[in-house]
Amino acid sequence: MGKGYKYLAAGLRFAGGIVVFLFLGLLLDRKLNTTPLFLLIGVFLGAGLGFLSVYREVMSESQRARGPEGQ
Repeated sequence: MGKGYKYLAAGLRFAGGIVVFLFLGLLLDRKLNTTPLFLLIGVFLGAGLGFLSVYREVMSESQRARGPEGQ
């Protein structure tokens, strides 16, 4: 189960980013009365940033697996 935790954490980080930015967008929409503009922006921004975070982790893990020479 050792490697499973890495993937679980990456999935939760991805989903968490979407949820956090979704709620921030929802709060802005309610305050500014612009439904659903900021909600949609928040979802896409959260998904993009979450994907970037997971991508960086996967790429760094791939480089570590190749060894110090980067072959």
